[in-house]
Amino acid sequence: MSTLVPPRLRNDTFAMPQGVEWVPVDEALELLRAALRPVTGTETLPVAQALGRVLAAPAVARRSNPPQPNSAVDGYGFAHAATGAGVQRLPLAEGRSAAGQPFDGALPEGMALRILTGAILPEGVDTVVLEEDCATDGRTISFDGPIKRGANTRKAGEDVAAGSEALAAGRMLSAADLALLTALGVGEVSVHRPLRVAVLSTGTELIADPAAPAAPHQIYDANRPMLLALLAGWGFVPVDLGHAPDDPAEIARRLDAGAREADAILTSGGASAGDEDHVSRLLGESGTLTSWRIAIKPGRPLALAMWQGVPVFGLPGNPVAAFTCALIFARPALLQLSGAGWRRSQGFAVPAAFAKRKKAGRREFLRARLNANGAAEVFASEGSGRISGLSWATGFVELPDEACDVAPGDPVRFLPYGAFGVSFGG
Repeated sequence: MSTLVPPRLRNDTFAMPQGVEWVPVDEALELLRAALRPVTGTETLPVAQALGRVLAAPAVARRSNPPQPNSAVDGYGFAHAATGAGVQRLPLAEGRSAAGQPFDGALPEGMALRILTGAILPEGVDTVVLEEDCATDGRTISFDGPIKRGANTRKAGEDVAAGSEALAAGRMLSAADLALLTALGVGEVSVHRPLRVAVLSTGTELIADPAAPAAPHQIYDANRPMLLALLAGWGFVPVDLGHAPDDPAEIARRLDAGAREADAILTSGGASAGDEDHVSRLLGESGTLTSWRIAIKPGRPLALAMWQGVPVFGLPGNPVAAFTCALIFARPALLQLSGAGWRRSQGFAVPAAFAKRKKAGRREFLRARLNANGAAEVFASEGSGRISGLSWATGFVELPDEACDVAPGDPVRFLPYGAFGVSFGG
């Protein structure tokens, strides 16, 4: 195993400005954005193995696309200067130009050449007429003019020119990106090492194995499989720290393991100020803790700390709140740490299929999905204990910090799960 240690963040990374108590969502996101920077090293990979990886340096085209001028259609090529208005008749040269089988030599002036899609334009050809627009007897072609110079042709490098930047640093490579880079002759790319993110659940009431029997006072640990799955879907390397009871020594041992094995740690539970909230107490005593009271529903408390140089995001213990805070806060923060850059999820306006009166003070994220008419329905209950609403929904309706009254048909902002890089069933 490599002993290289990535750059660490400052211990005061998450320090809040003096006098700040309740933090609006947008302000909290900007504070996180300003505090975080990439912490991963880099490596060079073949393009074919780089799906989902983040470019550490711009990818520069080694070859133009297209590499040479070529035909965009099946038809006949000729010099535009040999044509004019009215019915045009040109004698056909012997041979043809096809993709991978270029015409040998230059086309004589005043003649036409059979040419196929993707074929290089030989010397003497600057225009192509579509096959369907021609009549031919095998020796001559005729078509109606005039025809535009350069018609049905592609210029060399009209897509991307050799030496130009094809993709910027910070790009998370998709299947389409791999196709582009390959076409441009880029065989290797410099990428960030995948971000390693550890997940720890805490709470004596939790049972890690859903197949095990549970007493009435016990609950199954829903957060850990959910968070590990989110991380894997985001292209990070999940590190499972397991489940720790409400024992400060055991929690510290798990956090130590996370600091050794990961670049960031997500915890759930124990992040408030109750008698058994050992995570926040431990981070305050042995780490550098800032409790951000964020004006968000569901959610509110978000514990941010440094543990042995590794950022810790203390998510709420309630699965609905943990899921929401993971998408709204943890995802952009982790993308920033990974080198992919800060990303706010894009939403769009849709008509409401519900009515709601909202008080001022907190940004609200309602579990929602679009109906057959494209209007947003919301889950029957806003209770944060209703985990089934996460599965029922395909995204959130985001209501503003201010008071508002929503009536059916009013425009509301819908944030699909896909905008957070999360797939959903159906």
